[in-house]
Amino acid sequence: MENLPKKVRSKKLNARVDLTAIVSVSFLLIIFFMVATELAKPKIMALSLPEKDPVWDGVIRCGAGIDYRVITVLLDDKDKIITYSGLLGYSDKLPKEFKYGADGIRKELINKKNKIQKYSGDSNRGPIVIIKPSKKCNFKNLVDILDEMAISKIETYAIVNEFTPEETKLLAAN
Repeated sequence: MENLPKKVRSKKLNARVDLTAIVSVSFLLIIFFMVATELAKPKIMALSLPEKDPVWDGVIRCGAGIDYRVITVLLDDKDKIITYSGLLGYSDKLPKEFKYGADGIRKELINKKNKIQKYSGDSNRGPIVIIKPSKKCNFKNLVDILDEMAISKIETYAIVNEFTPEETKLLAAN
């Protein structure tokens, strides 16, 4: 039995794992997902729409009531804006063409707002603006007109994508 080979025992190495790299990668992933989540949140612009009331419904159905408060803004290509008050065809005022900026649509909106508030005697009753972007209108023009609403402090407006036949003819003529 003396000739039996001795068992070779391997040295036990220290089984420590260096976690520094894993911790660094974990923190980088946490930071990445926090930033990605923050950037993925949609940016929202406050939008006030007209309340449902019988007078507003009357304007749409029969062209009476608060007709003087309704301003329709048609957006077309090449930064063209056409506005009219009330309902097209029922008003004695012709549609007007404007450009963006302080001397264009902004001045018109502020003048209309002041006239409406003076006429109604109520500083809380401003214009009701219906924004209608055409298919030729670009996104920048829509954002610009929303900026003009905020600058002019017009609180009641809506974006509508349906055109009446009269509005289609008006855009085609200009």
